[in-house]
Amino acid sequence: MDVPDLDQGIDPELLAQAERLGISVVGMNETRLRLHLQKVDPADGEERARRWAEENAEAIREHNERIAQRGLISDHFRRW
Repeated sequence: MDVPDLDQGIDPELLAQAERLGISVVGMNETRLRLHLQKVDPADGEERARRWAEENAEAIREHNERIAQRGLISDHFRRW
């Protein structure tokens, strides 16, 4: 019986960071690697979060405006 190839890709940026820090990624999935890197190199995680917020600022602003204008999709389910 053929075994399916379960390629669990890991963000290349995370792999590069792990390599810079000399961390073996054998047996780690992306979530586990991300959590480990946050522990050993918190400054890089904070920088990545800052960059993400900066890169997505326009979409976040548009989303917030849409919610302010239309409300949440779940508003009609509220009982209060």
